[in-house]
Amino acid sequence: MTVDAAIEQTLSQMPEELKREVLNYATYLLSKYGDRKTSENSTGKKRRSGILQGMFVLPLPDDFDEPLEDFQDYMW
Repeated sequence: MTVDAAIEQTLSQMPEELKREVLNYATYLLSKYGDRKTSENSTGKKRRSGILQGMFVLPLPDDFDEPLEDFQDYMW
């Protein structure tokens, strides 16, 4: 059974009051999400590779793992 057929079957069993509620909710959903084509396109900008190229310098300095002077008050 398709989704449309299941919706139609369920709606045919509802009283008019509930059908109006379903219509109101469906209208709300269309106004909120109707402009989206797919959930994949709603993620925003596509990622680009290589935008951080040159930001990190390797190899790391020899004192990389040494404690920082700023944190001496918090060290044991």
